[in-house]
Amino acid sequence: MKDLDPTLYRQLVGSLVYLTISRPDIAYAVHVVSQFMSSPRTAHFTAVLRILRYVKGTLFHGHHFSDDSPLVLSGYSDADWAGDPTDRRSTTGYCFFLGNSLISWRSKKQTVTSRSSTESEYRALADATSELLWLRWLLEDMEVQHNSATILHCDNQSAIQIAHNDVFHERTKHIENDCHFIRQHLVRGTLQLSFVSSSNQTANIFTKAHLPGRFHALIDKLKLISTNPS
Repeated sequence: MKDLDPTLYRQLVGSLVYLTISRPDIAYAVHVVSQFMSSPRTAHFTAVLRILRYVKGTLFHGHHFSDDSPLVLSGYSDADWAGDPTDRRSTTGYCFFLGNSLISWRSKKQTVTSRSSTESEYRALADATSELLWLRWLLEDMEVQHNSATILHCDNQSAIQIAHNDVFHERTKHIENDCHFIRQHLVRGTLQLSFVSSSNQTANIFTKAHLPGRFHALIDKLKLISTNPS
């Protein structure tokens, strides 16, 4: 496939990046196409046009914020190990809910290549923990008090065990120290790690592409609804 003028591509992807502020359902797809801003090819333009067709067909999708939702923060953290075929880096995905309302989400390629799925999940947990701490601070600034640890769901038992274990095993010694601050906040009671099955992992939508049935099931978990204008 030949190289194309990147100007239009950059404009389209830039607009889609802006749209992800209110459309988490396209976050992963936009994350992928935004990696080819410098030299897009025909396949990348085709992917962008497919995203645009999806957006056109779901113009009235939006968040549902319940007025009786409890002000309790919770989150989901996930990673797709070596999902990028070009450099085998993993993708981090997380999302946070205040009660039943989605308030924060992210899809981002990890900066280093993980040696195992456990390492990629552990790195995703570290990123999610950073966001969790910021959200707790923001809510406290708005006088929303936290009476207990914030539950962060993860579908990798090994990553949870590493976070709880003070002993650094051979398989984890190469992980940078900045990832291990998760343990500090577990001890302090800021967060609580909870295992969730992959089928119930809401953050899965931010780490990989899905078939239509699974994709729409995850959209339902994000509390995205479609309302036609009156």
